[in-house]
Amino acid sequence: MADDGAGELGDLLMRVARSQRRRWRDALAPWDLSPHQARALRVICARDGVRLSDLADSLHIAPRSATEVADGLQERGLVERTPDPGDRRAVLLRPTAEGRRVRDEVGRARAADSAELFGRLGPEDQAALTRILRALAD
Repeated sequence: MADDGAGELGDLLMRVARSQRRRWRDALAPWDLSPHQARALRVICARDGVRLSDLADSLHIAPRSATEVADGLQERGLVERTPDPGDRRAVLLRPTAEGRRVRDEVGRARAADSAELFGRLGPEDQAALTRILRALAD
């Protein structure tokens, strides 16, 4: 009957993951950003210029998809494309002031949502969940 327990754990983990994705999409709604766009904006803001290929690697998506994400962010004025000083054939994505502002607002909204969700657990349970999820993610 160990299979039943493992199956239930898998089902519960998937339910929580789906719920978290839904909560994340809802939290992003005021900025009309997709989760990929929000993650991309966070990566771009964290570095001093990001090539599309590096963005794709960071997001674990295809380069074509990274281009689409970057195009959407650029159309909204959140990032700009600039020449790479180290390779004039390459382009770097850099955040605009508006992009940094949106990144900060989204970060605060995400932190508040996470605090609400994980606030259902006491500090010891949160620490245990963190340890367990890290073990499973590795």
